Amino acid sequence: MKRRIAALLSALLATQLGSLISPAYACGCGAMIPEGYARIGVERETSVVRFDGRTEQIVMRFVVRGDAPRAAWVMPVPGRATVELGDPEMFRQLTWLTRPEYKTRGYFWPRDRDWPFSSTTGDSVGAALPGSGDPAVGVVGREQLGDFDVARLTATDPGALRTWLEANGFKQPDGLSAELKPYVDRKWEYVAVRLAPREAGKPLKGTLDPLKIRFDSDRLVYPMRLSRLAKTPQSLGLYVLADHRMEPASAIGGAEPKVTFAGMVTPQDGLAALTGGKPAFLTAIDQEFPEPARIDGDHELRATAGDTPYRKVIYHGELITVGGIPAWLLTVAAVLLALVAAVFTLRRRKSRTGGA
Repeated sequence: MKRRIAALLSALLATQLGSLISPAYACGCGAMIPEGYARIGVERETSVVRFDGRTEQIVMRFVVRGDAPRAAWVMPVPGRATVELGDPEMFRQLTWLTRPEYKTRGYFWPRDRDWPFSSTTGDSVGAALPGSGDPAVGVVGREQLGDFDVARLTATDPGALRTWLEANGFKQPDGLSAELKPYVDRKWEYVAVRLAPREAGKPLKGTLDPLKIRFDSDRLVYPMRLSRLAKTPQSLGLYVLADHRMEPASAIGGAEPKVTFAGMVTPQDGLAALTGGKPAFLTAIDQEFPEPARIDGDHELRATAGDTPYRKVIYHGELITVGGIPAWLLTVAAVLLALVAAVFTLRRRKSRTGGA
C-alpha cells in the first residue's frame, strides 16, 4: 500500500511538473511557438485592420508574458505579403477615438455608498453593450525589423513549415500541420517571425513593437483558425477601418461579437498612413473564445445593412438633491409632516365631536 501511495504521489507530481514546463502558446490570429520547454503567452493583442476593397492591411501589437528567450510566430495570409514596423501612435489615437461617453444619471433612493449607509456618494455603472532547403517551402523575403526577424514563406506541403521551424530551432506544436492544411490547399502563404528581446538572454515580456502586414485580397478576412490550438481562453479585439460599418459573418465558434464603437472618423497621425488621410468608418469589435478548440474557421467581415453609429456610454449615478439636501430625505420629511398633521387634525375633530 505504501508503495502504491508513493507511486501515485510521484505520478501526480510528474504531471504537475510537466504542466509547468510544457510549451504553450496563445495568439488571436497566429501560432506563437516558444523555444524548447519555455512558455510564452499573449496577454493582450490589439489589431487594426484596414480594407479598401482590394488591399488589406493588418497592424498587430502584442503584450507577451512568459520565460521564453526566443519565440516564433506564424500567420497565414491569402496573398503575397509585405511586412514593416507599424506606428505605435495609431493605438493611442484609436483609444481616444473610441473612448466611451460619460453621462450623469440621477437616482432617487440612497444606495450603498450614500448616507445613511455610507459617507461616500456616487456610483458608476456601465451601459449595456449591444529559409529551408525543403523545396516545398520557398523563402520569398526576409527582413530584420526592430525586434523581429521576419521571413515570408510559401508552402505546398503542410509538413514543410515544420521543417523550416525545426531548422530555425523551434519545435512545431502537435496539430499545427493539420490546421495549416486548409491554407495550403488554398495556396495561402505565411508570414513567419522570429521574436527576440532587445537584451540578449532576457525573456520575452511586455509590449512588442507593432508589425504591419499588407496583402492583396478581394474580401476582408482575419485569420483565426490557428487559435484552435490555444490551451487557454482567447480574446480578440479588432479595429476595422473600411468604407462602411463592418461585422463578422459568423461567430466561428466563439461568443457573440460585440461592437464597442462604430462611426466615421478623420484619421490623423498613425492612422493616416492606413487611410491615406481620408475619412473612414471605424468599427471596434470585441469577442471572447472560452473554448478555442471550437473555432471552426477564419473571420470574414462584411458591411452591415446600415452605417449606424454607436458609442459606449458609461453612466455616473448621482443622488438627486434639492439645495444640497437629498430629495428622498425631503420627501420622507414631508410625508412624515403630512402624517403628523393629519393625525393632529383627526384628533382635533374627534375632540370637538366628543365635546359637543
